[in-house]
Amino acid sequence: MPRLSCSAGCGFVHWDNPAPVLAALVEYQGAIVLARNRAWAAGAFGLITGFLERGEDPVVGVAREVREELGLEASATTLIGVYPFARKHEVIIAYHVVGRGEIALNEELAEFRLIAPERLKPWDFGTGFAVSDWLARRAN
Repeated sequence: MPRLSCSAGCGFVHWDNPAPVLAALVEYQGAIVLARNRAWAAGAFGLITGFLERGEDPVVGVAREVREELGLEASATTLIGVYPFARKHEVIIAYHVVGRGEIALNEELAEFRLIAPERLKPWDFGTGFAVSDWLARRAN
């Protein structure tokens, strides 16, 4: 896709870079936490996600998101991978984290489910690719 430039020759270029999003595959008491955002349809669950803030280290940011959305402290943070998400013009930086504490959902989330890792099934978009990669590594 071509970059948008000033037609008057002013030199301005709109780069339209994708937004960096953090995703956390949270392991909690041996299960994986999937959450439903209040804006999502009933039955739609996913990983914990949020935007990387300006100047923020991604490892610090993913721990912040887990704390803000689930009320858990994140430890043992391991990068799963980086994934393009063209549909939302984002790039997803996904981590596996171990969550400690008691789950307390913030106002963005309606509910959560704890899924045994062997019952976790990846989906074919967005953070689902990180789930697939994590499951594949876990199997080896």
